Amino acid sequence: MPSLLNQKMKIIVGLGNPGKEYEKTRHNRGEFYLSKLSETNLDNKKVKLIWPNEFMNNSGVGLKKELAKLKLKIKPADILVIHDDLDIDFGKIKLSFGKSSAGHKGVESIIKLLKTNKFWRLRVGIALPKKPDHKKMVDFILKKFTPAEEKIINKNFKKIAEGLETWLIHPDKAMSLINSS
Repeated sequence: MPSLLNQKMKIIVGLGNPGKEYEKTRHNRGEFYLSKLSETNLDNKKVKLIWPNEFMNNSGVGLKKELAKLKLKIKPADILVIHDDLDIDFGKIKLSFGKSSAGHKGVESIIKLLKTNKFWRLRVGIALPKKPDHKKMVDFILKKFTPAEEKIINKNFKKIAEGLETWLIHPDKAMSLINSS
């Protein structure tokens, strides 16, 4: 594996809403996994972990503030955003690059900030059994996971951590690793 000393800085962003009432909700999967990553050795490498610290719809504003504080100018292709995805089955994860927001307001906010969709996304499935009306969908994404669901989420973490370690050096290999199951 090539040395990380010659690698450029990478950014991993975890989307979620701030505040205790949103912790462990479906919509805060990005923030949840980023917090777990901060407990691993990822942050000893050429990577900065960023929590936008804004409500989901203003994730781009929060990312801009954090990058300014860190005085970092980063190419969009060196950014990976972790977020929930209603179009992916619960328990599944997908790594993608250069895709549309598919209606995810946090991702839309980041696309607007970066003026491009040419960044990486780790999409964490929280799929709905069926498409409800808007009010029921909002209630669903702000609902906490059951203990059984949390076990599945925690199992995913090993695969996510391995995939993101690979992403730091070989993004395309990480896509194959993460999307293989």
